[in-house]
Amino acid sequence: MNIKEAKEEIRNTVKAYLRKDDRGNYRISAVHQRPVLLMGPPGIGKTAIVGQIAGELGIGLVAYTMTHHTRQSAVGLPVLVKKEYQGETCTVTEYTMSEIISSVYECMEKSGCREGILFIDEINCVSETLSPTMLQFLQNKTFGTHRVPKGWIIVAAGNPQEYNRSAREFDIVTLDRIRRMDVKEDYAVWKEYAYVHKVHPAVLSWLNMHPDQFYYVKNDGADKHFVTARGWEDLSVILQSYEEMGIEDTDKVISEYVQEPAIARDFSAYYRLYRKYQQDYRIMEILQGIPDREKLRELSQLAGQAAVDERLAVTGMIIDGWNGYLEEYKKQSGRVRQVSEALEQWKKTQEDFGLWMEQREKALLVRKQAGLVAEEDLSEEEFTQNLIRLCCQKVRELRCKKKEEMTDILTDFLEAEEEALSACTAKTLTALDRGFAFAEESFGDGMELSLLTSDLIRNPTAAAFISKYGCSRYFAHSDALLLDQKRREILDEVEKLRNQK
Repeated sequence: MNIKEAKEEIRNTVKAYLRKDDRGNYRISAVHQRPVLLMGPPGIGKTAIVGQIAGELGIGLVAYTMTHHTRQSAVGLPVLVKKEYQGETCTVTEYTMSEIISSVYECMEKSGCREGILFIDEINCVSETLSPTMLQFLQNKTFGTHRVPKGWIIVAAGNPQEYNRSAREFDIVTLDRIRRMDVKEDYAVWKEYAYVHKVHPAVLSWLNMHPDQFYYVKNDGADKHFVTARGWEDLSVILQSYEEMGIEDTDKVISEYVQEPAIARDFSAYYRLYRKYQQDYRIMEILQGIPDREKLRELSQLAGQAAVDERLAVTGMIIDGWNGYLEEYKKQSGRVRQVSEALEQWKKTQEDFGLWMEQREKALLVRKQAGLVAEEDLSEEEFTQNLIRLCCQKVRELRCKKKEEMTDILTDFLEAEEEALSACTAKTLTALDRGFAFAEESFGDGMELSLLTSDLIRNPTAAAFISKYGCSRYFAHSDALLLDQKRREILDEVEKLRNQK
């Protein structure tokens, strides 16, 4: 399965394990709650999806990478205690609480979450002395003599031996007590993630031309060459930072993230061209409506006569430009939602406005410290808290006493944010139309329009936006794309029938 399917399967598993009956008991008892074991190549997002699931379900998360631990930190330190057996006092060895189990209890105390996920990474890559402890953990849900608390679901991840020579195989006894999910790299799935997380458009447009170069691992003794999803994303981040600082020499840094010389050389050459194309076409200016009709005609002719890699770079830049507008829309939409929810909460409370604001700030601080707020949600909530502070300041300035007056002030702030959202929506719709119009004039009915259409909808924000506000040019090309796909399927079926004869 791919990482997207694995995430959905783990989410469903956690939800099933945490279901309770009318008496508050877990419907699936702890003995039948098999740990989930994710097995797959490094750098494809195994760790990331577990954090996403915990955040989305609003439960706790404790994560450990086992290669960083010793047997003592996993099991606990030995201590001597006196015990009496049949009237005779004996000295026996017991163990202090495992650092890992202790962290679970600390998370429960800090976050207030009584349920969560205990994530153990690289579980099959531990030392020989720690390996039996990991088997015991998967089989019995214990570290040493201490059991994982009820309500905490075990999710582990490991690497197959072809990627990590220190990886160990699990025996049948252990495999019969776990849910093993084998995950494979999948560029189409990663591309959806990449658009949401603003991966550099040069990376995406190059991988669109070379999807077979998305993931590569060669591990022959001292000869270790590899390219991973993690590497592409981290390279994207450093390239964007270099561009902001005006640093042009990127060949060395690319080879440090893309550790396969041939792939690194090819991408480096393309990246230099991509930077030139950005200067030549100035796609953001086109989406803003800055060039006059004559300049637009000149640029569309240039794109239409270009080689394939340049044409694909142009489509990548259009998608990137659109994503910028869509990201701003998403941010503003989130602000409106947060302020609207705060207003409804305020209407229901009986507290003083200032006290209500302080309680909200304390609640947010607790959630931040417990790691229960996603980064994008945190930005929205902090914006709302700042806006409420401004409301509180205005309440003091106007010496408001009645709840209705305070409600009106908060309503005014909400209406201002809704107006900003309307303006943002209009700009996004115009940018979509201008981008499609330029692509139509440049490429006619070429594959670039199909690529624009299919890639646009891979962004969940774009899908939601178009579903809500529409985009006539998108729908026209989407219909044509579906017809073309159907035509190809029919031709393939005809070809199969011919071959059978």
